[in-house]
Amino acid sequence: MKKIAVLVSGGVDSSVALALLKEQGHDVTAFYLKIWLEDELSYLGSCPWEQDLEFARGVCEKLNVPLKIISMQQEYHTRVVSYMLDDIRAGRTPNPDMLCNQQVKFGAFYHAIDNAPDGEVFEYVATGHYAQIEHTPTVSILKKGKDPVKDQTYFLAYLSQEQLKRALFPIGGFEKFEVRELARKYDLPTKDRKDSQGICFLGKFDFSDFLKAHLGTKAGDIIEFETGLKLGVHEGFWFYTIGQRQGLGLSGGPWYVVSKDAAKNIVYISKTYGAVTEHKSGMIISNFNWNQNVASSKSNLDVRFRHGPAVHAATVTAGGADLTIMLTTESKQGIAAGQFAVLYDGDVCLGGGIIEQAL
Repeated sequence: MKKIAVLVSGGVDSSVALALLKEQGHDVTAFYLKIWLEDELSYLGSCPWEQDLEFARGVCEKLNVPLKIISMQQEYHTRVVSYMLDDIRAGRTPNPDMLCNQQVKFGAFYHAIDNAPDGEVFEYVATGHYAQIEHTPTVSILKKGKDPVKDQTYFLAYLSQEQLKRALFPIGGFEKFEVRELARKYDLPTKDRKDSQGICFLGKFDFSDFLKAHLGTKAGDIIEFETGLKLGVHEGFWFYTIGQRQGLGLSGGPWYVVSKDAAKNIVYISKTYGAVTEHKSGMIISNFNWNQNVASSKSNLDVRFRHGPAVHAATVTAGGADLTIMLTTESKQGIAAGQFAVLYDGDVCLGGGIIEQAL
């Protein structure tokens, strides 16, 4: 029996993770992390986090597990949200979920429970991520989840070896439909609840409302990439991402966002997204986190540069924290600066880094 802190969100995945550990006989305590935007942006609409917390309470009551609520508003703001806003101002496409896991769920939360006044000592922290982990006497190995579509190792790639040593992912060996079946088996209040979508700290608030609240609006030109013709006006380049098709409000499409000029507040669009942004041969990566040191010297690996089942065979032509990844076959996915590239050796996730430039 192990003493385990389980992060619950009010969703079905973390609920089943909690139920599985409870059934296995472990001493489990559930924790709900209260995040800053739930209060600060409540004026944008209702407070859906209250419903999340009610579901979490219902699950804990059903399983007879204690639930503790920890405030992490300031940690989210300083460690995740500020980073994301800075990257967006620079015209990049950040992935805040990476830092959410590294800095908060497996960072600030570790510190909070290790320094709690009640003196409780938790050996492990479990979450409802679709990932698997193999703990050996010398290393903890992060592996892809059984469900190739739901696999979330991409979002966990920035965890250090020290963080992985305390991590558990109880549902990683199941596919999504099996998790739903388990929720019904345990008759959990979340058994029929829809999956949440969107950025980790934003909850159910609209992302454009969040950006408007923090970055405001500023009129700029929408220009056709190939001709330089002005086709319209936007309210700020930060409302657009590379590859975006919806929300441009222009006729004669489909139009795609293919580039942004942050300094001039220009959004470039094209009807031929593929010709402009696809067929890239590689990328330059910075701040790469190798969570498996023994594999950092390998050169023939697989890479993901966005969440999803698609992986691309690649060659790593330089090592360390700054490296170049060259694809061995052309990709039809756009590669965006600011996103993360994650390397794999088969099912083993080796770590990830920030894309500085597509090649």
